[in-house]
Amino acid sequence: MCGIVGYVGGRSALDVVVEGLARLEYRGYDSAGVAVLADGKLATAKRAGKLVNLRGALEEDPPPAGTLGMGHTRWATHGPPNDRNAHPHVDCTGSVAVIHNGIIENFAELRAELEEAGHGLASDTDTEAVAHLLEDELKAGGGLAEAMRRVCRRLDGAFTLVAVHTGDPDLVVGARRNSPLVVGVGEGENFLASDVAAFIAHTRDAIELGQDQVVELRSGGVEVTDFEGRPADVQAYHVDWDVSAAEKGGYDYFMLKEIAEQPRAVADTLLGRIGADGRLRLDEMRISDRELREVDKIIIVACGTSYHAGLIAKYAIEHWAGLPCEVELASEFRYRDPILSPTTLVIAISQSGETMDALMAVRHAREQKAKLLGICNVNGSTLPRECDGVLYTHAGPEIAVASTKAFLTQLVAVYLIALYIAQTRGTKWGDEVFAMVQLLERMPEKVEKVLETMGPVRELARSLAGERCVLFLGRHVGFPVALEGALKLKELAYMHAEGFAAGELKHGPIALIEQGLPVVVIVPPRARDTLHDKIVSNIQEIRARGARTIVIAEDGDESVVPYADTLIGVPAVPTLLQPLVTTVPLQVFACELATAKGHDVDQPRNLAKSVTVE
Repeated sequence: MCGIVGYVGGRSALDVVVEGLARLEYRGYDSAGVAVLADGKLATAKRAGKLVNLRGALEEDPPPAGTLGMGHTRWATHGPPNDRNAHPHVDCTGSVAVIHNGIIENFAELRAELEEAGHGLASDTDTEAVAHLLEDELKAGGGLAEAMRRVCRRLDGAFTLVAVHTGDPDLVVGARRNSPLVVGVGEGENFLASDVAAFIAHTRDAIELGQDQVVELRSGGVEVTDFEGRPADVQAYHVDWDVSAAEKGGYDYFMLKEIAEQPRAVADTLLGRIGADGRLRLDEMRISDRELREVDKIIIVACGTSYHAGLIAKYAIEHWAGLPCEVELASEFRYRDPILSPTTLVIAISQSGETMDALMAVRHAREQKAKLLGICNVNGSTLPRECDGVLYTHAGPEIAVASTKAFLTQLVAVYLIALYIAQTRGTKWGDEVFAMVQLLERMPEKVEKVLETMGPVRELARSLAGERCVLFLGRHVGFPVALEGALKLKELAYMHAEGFAAGELKHGPIALIEQGLPVVVIVPPRARDTLHDKIVSNIQEIRARGARTIVIAEDGDESVVPYADTLIGVPAVPTLLQPLVTTVPLQVFACELATAKGHDVDQPRNLAKSVTVE
């Protein structure tokens, strides 16, 4: 959620930190602040609102030049988003500064203890307690890193902490538990951040920090220990995208750029998946064929857009692999006593790999001895490390808060997993799997063809900017697509939008139909005769009651033409793969409608890219 940047080296720390915070603005935030250590003194500045407010304050009253510093963009949890609650927070002496992502669950007891001991806390946040705890531990001796380890052992909850101290002007200390933190390794300089995008302009060499680890960052090197002070093993990796991938590339919004990148993202997710023997291979799987053959049930856990990918996965897994598949909202999963066993495969889907609801679901499943498979876009994130296997989607950085290319690549990932399980269990012959992968490999050109025909969709969206509500209908895999289309409109246009299974119309939702109400209908391919004919009947039912019908159907489907006020054609593809092409017009539609309303489509109100608290 929050953006974190730390730096120590030879450059202007303030410049590096503010630049890094700008690259993390996509995460969603409501205040920003920095701390710089110079001439043995700590200077801080923080402002509510966007980063531009902080920049203005720094221009009016610039801090002393220093080569060590840190910065933060806050998404409020404890206390309102104002200057006082913005990070960094300092101790009573003004010699320790702390920034924080996550929630300290036992902060109330810690705060009461500190106040009783005479500390004066100036904010409403849980974070400030850490600054004062560090103050006490430093008085006890041992340096900032040891103080951080001792403090972390007292904290409950999910947190990333970064701290600096005037007593050690070449040291930045970070700690993580259940919240992202990554190290950037440079020449004579090092970086800390909640996302590699913050330092990608300076280095592409990174170190992923494990659970319950503390990192000491100096200009000359990096040292990592666990919370007990024992040296920790770390994994270095090289970031395979550069700074240009995190820039807008000439588009007005990151979201427009990311929609346009979808053909390439789908292609990249498919790269290298077929071996020389013609069989599907998933190198990151790490779950043996024997274990997969023993699986008797699959449960998919995810949130938001990823949940919709999971709903589509259910159709593919049950059809191709012949296994029962349940799909659960990760936020509800561990609260309902799910029935799991060592022969249950739990698939967790998260773009960031840091979604706290998904991580907690995975941890609950591990306690029940289930097998764990992650689908994730971010190398070095928490989810892949906590699963028995992982399938990376290789979508590249997704900056806009509302997910687009991550969703399409998640669909490709779940198709690959369904086919791999089918191959392993023998429910599909090798040539059948190979033929389906070949169809998948043709999908980038299909998506590209959709993108080339979006002019009328944009025009339609602009014409509906004054509407209060839009409904979405679908059947089979079109139902999750309808849910995703409605979610995009809610996220971006702040409109009431609902997705329904078209067969449920007569069980209640048809009461919502009134004269002129826009209703988007996703029509299955004509090859699915029964499904297709039934949804054509649904279109007739709503049109007879005055709905404005917006129909998405495969090219050449003449049967829907008499009942469509607006017809959006997509290339003909197999039924299970149709979401890859029918979702794209809904993304463009929501983005254009929101733009017509004057909204910031990259950073919708109240939302954040990576939801790292429950």
